[in-house]
Amino acid sequence: MSHVKPTVAVLMGGFSNEREVSLSSGRGVLAALIEAGYDARAIDAGADLSALVDTLTRDRPGVVFNALHGPFGEDGAIQGVLDWMGIPYTHSGIRASAVAMDKEAARAVFASAGLPIARGTVIAIDRFADADPLPLPYVIKPLNEGSSVGVSIVRAGSNRRGEIVATWHYGPTALVEEFIPGREITVGVMGDRALTVTDITPNSSASDGFYDYEAKYSAGGSEHVLPADIHPDAFAEAMRLALVAHQALGCRGASRADFRYDDTLHGRAAPGRLVLLEVNTQPGLTPTSLLPEQAAYCGISYAEMCAWMVENVACRA
Repeated sequence: MSHVKPTVAVLMGGFSNEREVSLSSGRGVLAALIEAGYDARAIDAGADLSALVDTLTRDRPGVVFNALHGPFGEDGAIQGVLDWMGIPYTHSGIRASAVAMDKEAARAVFASAGLPIARGTVIAIDRFADADPLPLPYVIKPLNEGSSVGVSIVRAGSNRRGEIVATWHYGPTALVEEFIPGREITVGVMGDRALTVTDITPNSSASDGFYDYEAKYSAGGSEHVLPADIHPDAFAEAMRLALVAHQALGCRGASRADFRYDDTLHGRAAPGRLVLLEVNTQPGLTPTSLLPEQAAYCGISYAEMCAWMVENVACRA
């Protein structure tokens, strides 16, 4: 008997700071699923939840492909709605999504699993202007944003605390972590398989030398080298840690683990220090995104990757 492909609703857009990224991901996914033979349609999820529920109730798709990013799309909120409606969906469920999106909670899970994390603390943003909470340099970031939204590096002599507080609109608290020198690397995971390691070099003139929003999503914003040219022991360890982090959070489908890799002392002569920054339960699927690049390197086309995500939806937890 031939396999009957489910109808798919591609949920995209949303109303977070990552709306444009989500629209880009969703458009790519929609085209790929149609190419793969699915009856797929797009749904732009706005702020009116009742309208979204009405649309899903009327259309009753076999699967929702969740291409949303940021709050309400990858923090367990839309996952709860879909669970309540009994509609299978791609990527992780409520618990893994909520914990991974909350950087403080995720750090606790990583620490309990023995994964390497940066020294850090959660601070009240209204006290940040008074004094440096950690030795310089350090990184300050929102607790519940993705795509490097709101992330800043505070360096010696920069005197940026007041400016950061004045423009902060990500809630009353922030995560502050030690700045790890070296480079940014990332590992995609599909199911129980780590794909490969990508070395990310931002265009320093556009991004202050770190992998910020512009570097991630602007053409030419960063250079991706895969497989990463790092010490083979560090390469293998990054692959292992990404899979352990995926499992520790209880992720489903695809995820992507981001690391800092400090090889400033010995280069390739010895393994450097790996520090896990975060796990993305909704990795970007835009033309410049890292997971599709890694899948392609492993012989998995973009359309095959999207079809795999649809075919591997699971019961929620």
